[in-house]
Amino acid sequence: MSEHEEHNEHIVPPGVYAVIITTLLILTGLTVFAAYVDLGRFNIVVALGIATVKATLVVLFFMHAKYVPERTKLVIISGIFWLGLLLLMTLSDYVSRVDYRGVRYPISQITRDMREIRG
Repeated sequence: MSEHEEHNEHIVPPGVYAVIITTLLILTGLTVFAAYVDLGRFNIVVALGIATVKATLVVLFFMHAKYVPERTKLVIISGIFWLGLLLLMTLSDYVSRVDYRGVRYPISQITRDMREIRG
């Protein structure tokens, strides 16, 4: 295998970078706009959705993950899988927490806060 075959560099046209940075700026503006809109429980869902799209664009184009070999893509996907697994385990622990009185914490906290709001 020659040296040129090992190091295939993909040259991305500047126009692609201009489109991606413009899209990232628009999505950032959308994030700020969404922060001022009351969507109830869906505020965090919208914010995380926009952040996921932005992170995907950065990884694919600015980190050149779109143009890497299949093995490197597998490593990236494995990292995302493990991150999801760890988040799932952390959230399942959080939901199942019980405080020192034997009360499930997240549920009791939400209901107590709602009672204080109502009067």
